[in-house]
Amino acid sequence: MSAADASDNSAFLAALERMGLVAPGEAPAFTPLAGGVSSDICRVELASGPACVKRALPRLKVAADWQAPVERNRFEVAWMREAAKVVPQAVPAVLGEDAAACAFAMAFLEPALYPVWKEQLRDGVVEPATAVEVGSRIAAIHNATANNAAIAAQFPTDAIFFSIRLEPYLAATAQRHADCAQALDRLVTTTAARHVALVHGDVSPKNILAGPDGPVFLDAECAWYGDPAFDLAFCLNHMLLKCLWRPQWRAGYLACFDALAGSYLDAVRWEPREAVEQRAAHLLAGLLLGRVDGKSPVEYLNAEAGREKVRQVARHFLLEPAARLQAIRDAWERELAK
Repeated sequence: MSAADASDNSAFLAALERMGLVAPGEAPAFTPLAGGVSSDICRVELASGPACVKRALPRLKVAADWQAPVERNRFEVAWMREAAKVVPQAVPAVLGEDAAACAFAMAFLEPALYPVWKEQLRDGVVEPATAVEVGSRIAAIHNATANNAAIAAQFPTDAIFFSIRLEPYLAATAQRHADCAQALDRLVTTTAARHVALVHGDVSPKNILAGPDGPVFLDAECAWYGDPAFDLAFCLNHMLLKCLWRPQWRAGYLACFDALAGSYLDAVRWEPREAVEQRAAHLLAGLLLGRVDGKSPVEYLNAEAGREKVRQVARHFLLEPAARLQAIRDAWERELAK
């Protein structure tokens, strides 16, 4: 064990003691878990069984200088608790929280029963039925929390959402594309100003487990009371990008795009679905470009030819916005066929 690992385990242990999950003198085993770029996360063997403990990092593990407030961990827990009121099986159970250490513990879900959706998509397990459930569950959370002042008051996270979503994905991308800068800056402004429902902020296949009772959502560090169209656009973006990652399953990824968009939009109740779809389409164009030229480029697009395809479609719809998601999806399919 390295000195850094020992220090991390010591911090985790102290947090677990404050949560009341570990008695003084206990020495549970810790196993680091692979995760995203924003947190340290471990499996811990508690007396009651395995759990997962997570702590937010002040600097994200990417090449660019990307700082983020560590108090986002507190809002992740709050999102999980609110989501559990709507779809209990869609989130792991929260076991404890140590707000002072920006750490919390949750139930550990065995990978054999809860495979990561991204890994399934990578390996050719491409099931539109999973996408349908992702769309309907996210929409259910949005419906249940829309126009709710009490929930909005729990998530004063505009600054956090800007620092870990709008700035790195959209504002930073504007600095690299002068002709699209005005469109991207306008997208930042209009998205930041809309406060409608409880948003997860990182609905990505890497943060979704394909569980036996439907999809389970992880990593709500970007939780925000804002524009629900962001969650829809963020996940649909991944369905398009996967077509370049594993082109042999392109048709399946596009079918997942259709299934997710359809199930989500069919469930919209808080405003006309056409309004949500239009904002999602505008965001999708910006997020597409952000995943090749923003602060967090998608890790599996190594070929410049693929990145240029993304730029072609994204720039077109930033400069000539579409009202329908289908327009972007169809343009993407045509670009891939070239």
